[in-house]
Amino acid sequence: MIRHLEENAVNHKTDAPLWQPSAERVADATLTRFMQQTAARWGVGVEDYDALHAWSVASPDRFWDLMWDFGGVVGDKGGTVLLDGDRMPGARWFPEARLNFARNLLRTRDETDAIVFWGEDEVKNRVSHAELYRMVAHFAAALRDMGVEKGDRVAAFMPNMPETIVAMLATASIGAIFTSASPDFGVQGVLDRFGQTEPKVLVAVDGYYYNGKLVDCLGKLAEITAALPSLKRTVVVPYVHQRPDIHGIAHGRLLSDFVSLFAHETEIAFEPLPFDHPLYIMYSSGTTGVPKCIVHSAGGALLQHLKEHLLHTDVRPGDRLFYFTTCGWMMWNWLVSGLATGATLLLYDGSPFIADGDILFDFADAERMTHFGTSAKFIDHLAKLGRRPKDTHALTTVRAMMSTGSPLVPESFAFVYDAIKSDLCLASISGGTDILSCFVLGCPVLPVYAGEIQCKGLGMAVDVFDEDGRPLTGEKGELVCTKPFPSMPVGFWNDPDGAKYRAAYFERFDNVWCHGDFCEVTAHNGLIIHGRSDATLNPGGVRIGTAEIYRQVEKVHEVVESLVIGQDWDRDVRVVLFVKLREGLTLDEALVDRIKQTVRANTTPRHVPARVLQVADIPRTKSGKIVELAVRHVVHGRPVKNVEALANPEALEHFRDRAELAS
Repeated sequence: MIRHLEENAVNHKTDAPLWQPSAERVADATLTRFMQQTAARWGVGVEDYDALHAWSVASPDRFWDLMWDFGGVVGDKGGTVLLDGDRMPGARWFPEARLNFARNLLRTRDETDAIVFWGEDEVKNRVSHAELYRMVAHFAAALRDMGVEKGDRVAAFMPNMPETIVAMLATASIGAIFTSASPDFGVQGVLDRFGQTEPKVLVAVDGYYYNGKLVDCLGKLAEITAALPSLKRTVVVPYVHQRPDIHGIAHGRLLSDFVSLFAHETEIAFEPLPFDHPLYIMYSSGTTGVPKCIVHSAGGALLQHLKEHLLHTDVRPGDRLFYFTTCGWMMWNWLVSGLATGATLLLYDGSPFIADGDILFDFADAERMTHFGTSAKFIDHLAKLGRRPKDTHALTTVRAMMSTGSPLVPESFAFVYDAIKSDLCLASISGGTDILSCFVLGCPVLPVYAGEIQCKGLGMAVDVFDEDGRPLTGEKGELVCTKPFPSMPVGFWNDPDGAKYRAAYFERFDNVWCHGDFCEVTAHNGLIIHGRSDATLNPGGVRIGTAEIYRQVEKVHEVVESLVIGQDWDRDVRVVLFVKLREGLTLDEALVDRIKQTVRANTTPRHVPARVLQVADIPRTKSGKIVELAVRHVVHGRPVKNVEALANPEALEHFRDRAELAS
């Protein structure tokens, strides 16, 4: 009992919401219209969000059937929604359906904006819906001409730019499988991914800009293409060179040459495909081994993203949807699906901190952004810099802000409403590459409470289990999903008997998806994510989420960033905190004491780190997530199996053989 009380002494909740939607906003929300249609079609009372969610998981066949119609999915739905709905894995959604993902994203063919692209080098490009359709028609015809068929893989080594979307849509129109990595990956990191999936075609950029510097990719590209025997063609997209020299690039052709013979094509032959036909191969972060290759279906991605965009994010035709992401992160795939709602996609490539951290807010004002998507670390960094975008930008059109990548701490919620905009729906969201979507996310008709994700996703039977598989409320435990959902992976690549797939999600609890997040359900029926389960600290047998410590440490002005691990010590685990300080500062005993006091005052004695050490940098993945497990391996003298997954692998050396950790 003492341990239970101590562990729950940290109270992240407050009864006062930071934001409450107006009655007019609730009435106008797309979700409200969906609730009305639910009541009309199925005769059920869904007077509020909790009632709608309960119905959606109790009657998944009816919920997803209505979602297909409400989202206007183009295709043949068939007569059956769900087969073997009690099996996970094994459930089959819309087994008689036929659809094409690309066709659903290319419904509009007028001259309005489909894509607006900004590169940090001030490259600006605007693509209309009609032009996007033509570009996809040309690219798809060129792919077909060189023999790309259903099931073949087309890979992209590309920034977040319009040509990447063109390549994906052309691939999907045929029924081939698209897979991508961002050009900041090293050669081995790319080969660890594409070497497993064996693409027939590689679409690659000649270089990119980051933080004011030109980064040439042609040398890396020559090494990559030489090591991929499956390649029949490498399509090089000029970005930093007017006409790049592609000698040395295996099977290389410039984009203009690749599509030149097909400029007369005006129509796309969309292949009608099963609901569960593979669309994407995604990759796990790969920080502790070769990345897992996760196969996602076209129907699952389309239907799940339509639900999240329309109902949870309130994206409408004509809205301007932005997410700061690279093509190595699943948020790129999520963003692109916004085309199916009739929204314009706003793409940005480069550093978000050029122009004194104003560039994304400049973009928001200039292009009438309605939905601003970013990471928790970006918001935290803005606060550390003392930026106040509301004082320098109008942000008149921004209705929603989304944050993911790591838990958004309560102080960052407060910062958004104080320093960015007071009237917007701030949606902290969480899910991942594994499901290409979210388990928990925002809701335009619910209030926002500091530190809390607003709700469980519709149609997602999310729960929190203790170690014995019993549901918990108001206590920390494992994030699970107890019923199938359409965006569950088709499986893993090169896993014919499904053993790796089952081991990844279903071994912990039978017939239950165990996601690997440590979380709790709040009094408002929202959720708090406390970190990854596999990075959870366990001093004295008490489970502590790393996010609980980060929240406190980031209050300390001198600390720019931190990373915490559990070090095996004296037949137990002790908490070790590493801090990156502001430039020119050195960690001394006074600062160590203040950090410890801050943690102790706001958490419990068990949260207080036994050691606090300064490091020059914190290692992170390409998508910006800090890598606690990789650091833990280094501290314990174990190898990190895939440093190519890291954006800054050299940072690991700051943690190796630290004398302070030997006593």
